[in-house]
Amino acid sequence: MRLKAGAEMKLSAPAPVALIAMLRPRSGDAQWVSSEQYQLEPMVKAVEYEDGFGNLCQRMVAPTKFLIRTEVVVDVEDDLAVKPGAPPTPPEALPNQTLQFLLPSRYCPSDTMEPLAREVVSDHPAGYDQAEAIRAWVRKNIEYKYGVSNASTTAADTISARAGVCRDFSHIGLSLCRALSLPARMVVGYLHGLEPMDLHAWFETFLDGRWYTFDATQENPRGGRIAIAYGRDAADVALITNLGPLTTDAMKVWVEKQPP
Repeated sequence: MRLKAGAEMKLSAPAPVALIAMLRPRSGDAQWVSSEQYQLEPMVKAVEYEDGFGNLCQRMVAPTKFLIRTEVVVDVEDDLAVKPGAPPTPPEALPNQTLQFLLPSRYCPSDTMEPLAREVVSDHPAGYDQAEAIRAWVRKNIEYKYGVSNASTTAADTISARAGVCRDFSHIGLSLCRALSLPARMVVGYLHGLEPMDLHAWFETFLDGRWYTFDATQENPRGGRIAIAYGRDAADVALITNLGPLTTDAMKVWVEKQPP
């Protein structure tokens, strides 16, 4: 599937402010970036670097009125890879870069969640079936609802409130997987057909030698995804990190299927 996707953000600040943007997807096993546009108004100097998770980051100083617009055309998988029964990768065989995704993080207190994780997975076989049981439990037990979480809401908070949005759903999935020693990372990006359209978050779990996608906001596995950034939780994948006062005045997101 070929997708054209993009985002436009209108920002304002009382004074010029340093910021880090994370808006450029990379080509990889599951996606190929065939074209890309990156627009800044007014044009300012931007320096790009790669963070510790391999994400492309652009640092710049934004003026008091600023627009960022990005658009990409990406070839993605039509369908998600699924593999019921896939076993966990033995700890001694885990790639070095996956080990950080076993640890608790700011929004994912996985070290306190093993009892709930064991209850959720019950007698499901270790590996893929456990991760899928976690995804299904989150979808069944957590209401998708705006306005009940904020920038400090953890997975434990969302479980208590029984409501949240896609980032909150992902934080629970990450926490419960890690509590079972399954490496899990957060992904932000675009999802074709998402309603209402917005940037989206889901989680991936490393099983049987590869990453598999799980999205508790969706009833069934859905392809048509463009991954922009990966991290331990939302703190690592903020699309805009401002180092001073900054307001988002308007934002729009689009994802359109293109002819092959």
